[in-house]
Amino acid sequence: MAGKYDATASKIMTLVGGTENVSSLIHCVTRLRFVLKDTTKADREKLAQTEYVLTVLDSGGATSSRSW
Repeated sequence: MAGKYDATASKIMTLVGGTENVSSLIHCVTRLRFVLKDTTKADREKLAQTEYVLTVLDSGGATSSRSW
C-alpha cells in the first residue's frame, strides 16, 4: 500500500536532480535538507510549486525545502 506522501516524495527527488545528485539528505519536522552534487540540476521553480512545499532555500551548497 502506497503512503500518503509517496508521489510527492518521488516528485521532489526528481526535481532535485534524482537520487544520484543527492550527497546527503537530513529531515526535521518541517524541512528536508539536501546537499546536492550539482545544484544546477535542481529545478527550484517547479520544486517551489510542488504540493506541500512552502519554500525552497539555498544555503552554502545545501538546498532546503520547507514543507507544510
